[in-house]
Amino acid sequence: MHRRIIVPSALAASLLLAIPASAADFVPGAPGIGDSYYPASGNGGYDVSHYDLRLKYQPATDLLEGTATLVATTKQNLSRFNLDLGLKVSEVRVNGRPAAFTTSGEHELEVTPATPLAKGKSLSVVVRYAGKPSELKIGGWTAWHRTPDGGVAAQEPDSAVWWFPSNDHPLDKATFDVSVLVPDGTQAISNGVLQSQSTKLGWTRFNWRSNKPQAPYLATLAVGKFDITTDTTANGLPVLNAYSKDLGDNDGAARASIERTAEVAEWLESVYGPYPFNSLGGYVPNVTSGYALETQTRPFYSPRQFANGANVSVVVHELAHQWYGDSVSVADWKDIWINEGFARYSQWLWSEKEGEGTARELADYVYRSRAADDPFWTVKPGDPGAENQFDVAVYDRGALALQALRDEVGDEDFFAILKGWPQEHAYGNAHVADFVRYAERVSGKPLSGLFDTWLFQPVKPAGTAAAAAGVAGLAAAPRTPVAPKSWKKIAATNTIHEHDEHEHGERGGR
Repeated sequence: MHRRIIVPSALAASLLLAIPASAADFVPGAPGIGDSYYPASGNGGYDVSHYDLRLKYQPATDLLEGTATLVATTKQNLSRFNLDLGLKVSEVRVNGRPAAFTTSGEHELEVTPATPLAKGKSLSVVVRYAGKPSELKIGGWTAWHRTPDGGVAAQEPDSAVWWFPSNDHPLDKATFDVSVLVPDGTQAISNGVLQSQSTKLGWTRFNWRSNKPQAPYLATLAVGKFDITTDTTANGLPVLNAYSKDLGDNDGAARASIERTAEVAEWLESVYGPYPFNSLGGYVPNVTSGYALETQTRPFYSPRQFANGANVSVVVHELAHQWYGDSVSVADWKDIWINEGFARYSQWLWSEKEGEGTARELADYVYRSRAADDPFWTVKPGDPGAENQFDVAVYDRGALALQALRDEVGDEDFFAILKGWPQEHAYGNAHVADFVRYAERVSGKPLSGLFDTWLFQPVKPAGTAAAAAGVAGLAAAPRTPVAPKSWKKIAATNTIHEHDEHEHGERGGR
């Protein structure tokens, strides 16, 4: 009789082959992605690569019915994972099999698959759901605008939970197919390119595709009756603009602004490099809000943006976001300056191009018109806090930081930085610190002190710092600053936005 001897290492190896991973190795994904301002936003444990949304919307009742298919990859061994959705769910399937689900908090959908999910594996999730988005409030806010002929989803920093399940944070971008069935005579507008349109039995289906990575909050849906204009740029990009048919007195000014979208985008390409997406456009639904938002490829504009006439400056702002905010997105919402400071400075550059005030003149006006004890200077654009995320200081003081950078490094390096940054980080995410390091690398200069002064100190930079930056540096300048010609149009987006927040309970974003 012969006895087989197994050494300890061989025994361990054989046991690993015979015994599956312990259930203890599979844990729930985090209910938040880790954002410092919005800890409940997003989720952990997986990464979405594509959303396929098949929707039916009835404008008369505001009923939205949807089947969402998410294609994802697991980032850990998952026993359970969360999606962000506020509407009522009737069924969830994971990898084709029915999954258990429950809800928690205001928008957490907790999904438990039939079998645990191993790390690094492909994952498909199908969610069937329905509800009236206008009846959903989260934290007292809504991202859904009810209109006389339909509804609109457009908001920042959250929008997706009102109309589709998602990993709702800019860190998890994905491509989108959005198919919407609406009654004949009504249109459905979304991001990207309209792939097809078909009508049957009193209903029309619109199929949209956004083929580059897109943050969930930048996905938009607008259902209503629109007048649509189309064109193609010299580079072959399709342009689609949509105007609600009941804009009233604001109709002409809205068209006079948004029909210049292609022209503005071509100019922005000279500043920031090639346009990063597959289509251009904008839309103006009949909503009561006053803000605008950089929804990817097709910005949302409230009619009140044009209540005082045409305003191409706001179009410049939202299109600049296609590079700064949409293609390169925040890694954390505290990094909002790398969105808004650059979009505001783009308005200053447009003013410079149009001969309505140089960027330096605008910077000088902002600096001089705010006294040292103005609360404006207590907001830190580099980390403003959630309560001040869309404060005017993030925009105007944020743009001052860029003027300071321009004067420190000179135009050649400055514009190389503006153009190179969105190319280096295309379709990704970044922190303020990443931009500082990039600017130092391109310019060859130490810049952390400059950015600390203008972005992180809760005081008005001293006159010496301002003079060194070329801001308010002329002793002979008048004590009462004179606003450049473009200032009124640029500032219009601030006052309307602030008015909205207080009166309408809607979080506005630009």
